[in-house]
Amino acid sequence: MSAPAGTFQERVDKALGNAQLKVALERTTGNARRKRAAAVEAWPDFVAARAAAAAIKDHSIDHMAYYLEMFERNALASGAQVHWARDPDEACRIVIDICKAANAKTVTRSKSMLGEEIGLPHALADAGIRRVETDLAEHIIQLAGETPSHIIWPAAHRTREDVAILFDQYHREKPTAHDVVSMVGSARKELREDFFAADVGISGANFLCADTGAICTITNEGNAELTTTPPRVHIVTAGIEKIVASTEHALQLTRLLVRSATGADLTQYTTFHCGPKRPGDLDGPDQFHIVLVDHGRTEMLTEMPEMLRCLRCGACLNHCVVYRAIGGHAYGGAYPGPMGSVLTPVFDGLEQTRDLPSACTLNGQCRQVCPVDIPLPTMLRHWREQSWRAGYEPKTLRAAIGLWAYFAARPRLYQLAQAVALPAMRLFAKGGWISSLPLASGWTAARDLPKPPGESFLTSIRKGGTP
Repeated sequence: MSAPAGTFQERVDKALGNAQLKVALERTTGNARRKRAAAVEAWPDFVAARAAAAAIKDHSIDHMAYYLEMFERNALASGAQVHWARDPDEACRIVIDICKAANAKTVTRSKSMLGEEIGLPHALADAGIRRVETDLAEHIIQLAGETPSHIIWPAAHRTREDVAILFDQYHREKPTAHDVVSMVGSARKELREDFFAADVGISGANFLCADTGAICTITNEGNAELTTTPPRVHIVTAGIEKIVASTEHALQLTRLLVRSATGADLTQYTTFHCGPKRPGDLDGPDQFHIVLVDHGRTEMLTEMPEMLRCLRCGACLNHCVVYRAIGGHAYGGAYPGPMGSVLTPVFDGLEQTRDLPSACTLNGQCRQVCPVDIPLPTMLRHWREQSWRAGYEPKTLRAAIGLWAYFAARPRLYQLAQAVALPAMRLFAKGGWISSLPLASGWTAARDLPKPPGESFLTSIRKGGTP
């Protein structure tokens, strides 16, 4: 898979000029927003459950070392092997070593954003190990040679028409028709042989249960079970923030996660894996490996511990006006949207990623829909402040903000400038809209601005009118 190329601005410009992308994004995120709203409306105790979920995560974060040690103890007792990785390179090296020890030629992989975060697809390719993505959306983007554009729906940027072309081109047994049922059937036939031929299955984990040493996966397709059960070796890669104190806590969080992600009460498959196959078991792996990854999470305990609450539900993406306009690839990292704009500077450094928090409108919708009440706007402002103090903004931007601050600190001068600007802007309007404005191409290149009113907000208020 090739990573998105170009600067953030170049990727944004490309996305804004792609009319088909807007259609695909609205189909996916619009449906997700409607389903989530219905699920929340039907749950009278949602507000209380949300507060309880945040408290559960905060408890596990505050006592992370204690519960991780408990998890390791119980996982080892179940027959699992536990590995610790400080960074992506170490995590990938551990996974590749396990695969080589198993003489693996083919691995199946269930969708895992942690795998994308650490660059596991590239590591497997570099090691000469054939990787088969088994999640339907991941299968689609693997055929297209792309990275995920959404953490729940990796192929959110692709329309059904796009998928039909890919399946016709790459599937050994072509779909009999281009309706959803026929194309899903074609994918099922394409993947079935690989499910049973794979030497190693790799999954992520939604939760790590300290009280049992089990990992929990939550999926809708059943591909995770076919990825983790038939192969001789099952490898789990998980961030250390996935730890929870108990199975009961995992189930409580699942209720919030599923409703926020898909609007359903439960997913089709909620599975707890605890150790390898035991004597008398009819199926299951001979080896069960769990790779626990830090990658900046320990540092987040002191700087932004609330972000470690994240359940990876994707609700903040679905409600973000920026994500819905530019899609996931424009962000350039493994995680897009508001949560990605907070996490990517942690992983890749603020100097290289300062554009992400700066792109946010700070409208607050992301926090309103977060199932564990993460203060995402506050964290994005934190990164902006850090970037400003470090001097990462271009000199032209700093000068422009300085000029605005000069006028804003002088009310009479500000109102005079406004009185001149409003009539000037109206000169460029046609049919009530402005499609082009000097020195404002960033605003008008991909959208029309409404014609400004005849008077300013302050003027209208002083006259006693309605702004």
